[in-house]
Amino acid sequence: MVMKNIYATDEHPFAQYVRIIGKGKTGSRSLSFDEARTAMGMILRAEVLDVQLGAFLMLLRIKEETPEELAGFVAASRDFIKAPPTIKADLDWSSYAGKRKHYPWFLLAVKILASHGVRVFMHGASGHTLNRLYTENVLPLLGLPVCSDWDSVKEALDGESFAYLSLDNLCAPLGEMISLRNVLGLRSPVHTLARLLNPLDAPFVMQAIFHPAYRTSHQAAARILGYRNSCVIKGEGGEIERNPDGTCLAKRIVDGELQDEEWPVLFDTRHAAEEGFQLEDFLAVWRGDKHHEYGEMAVIGTLAIALRTLQQADSQTEALEKARQWWERRDKTAC
Repeated sequence: MVMKNIYATDEHPFAQYVRIIGKGKTGSRSLSFDEARTAMGMILRAEVLDVQLGAFLMLLRIKEETPEELAGFVAASRDFIKAPPTIKADLDWSSYAGKRKHYPWFLLAVKILASHGVRVFMHGASGHTLNRLYTENVLPLLGLPVCSDWDSVKEALDGESFAYLSLDNLCAPLGEMISLRNVLGLRSPVHTLARLLNPLDAPFVMQAIFHPAYRTSHQAAARILGYRNSCVIKGEGGEIERNPDGTCLAKRIVDGELQDEEWPVLFDTRHAAEEGFQLEDFLAVWRGDKHHEYGEMAVIGTLAIALRTLQQADSQTEALEKARQWWERRDKTAC
């Protein structure tokens, strides 16, 4: 099929941004922060053609985004979202990966944080990668609210100290782009930039990646965006979850300063992946009806890193001890 070129004489305004990153090995370069912000703004306002969007996303995927590009994309997205400034959260928590090998133990850590009055705003997406268990499908079982708009987010944060808003409701164009995963066959920069959105401008930000190399770019992009306290880890399955079977490098920003903190392995031998997900067994661990060595330590380890990020513990030892106490004293009847 031959597409009619409606810009045969006049170049499309977005063409320059495709050209910048796609003009070959010697002619291409990365976008500046301002160029990235402008390009993403055009995308979000539907000012680009589908063919341009596909080319742009895949060229970025091949070359990998720089921190300046990521920060520019996030800034444009935050401009587009325009979250109400009257809604306040303490901790921004992104959840975009879904779980494949282990239960979403991090959600139990989040539930404990909320029970101690930490206002957690979580945003995420589901269904963009096949054969995964997504946060949005588990939250109702834990009694944690899934919201549909900013009014319900405010109500949930005020009442439960927790609110989840899907990317579809947070920023519909980004939700559409992330769903292209199964069309293009590859992840796009949206999977990365969404983790950095922090739409409510929470003072503390948690992020996780799957590929270790992205830790540095996330940390750098967060600094460019002015996030003064953040933490990015290689999380289990790409979610913000400490894997107790391995060491964990937390690349942090603490009061505006870059810091790296390595958490030691918690078990001598690795645990097998789950053969299948039985969510009643998952809930039974919270209720104290079942013991799960890996899962309980994943909760405690994740909670400890969150406490360090929130500056509620002065050391790893203190964070782990406080996390254990919070886990042991949880309200087992709460779900």
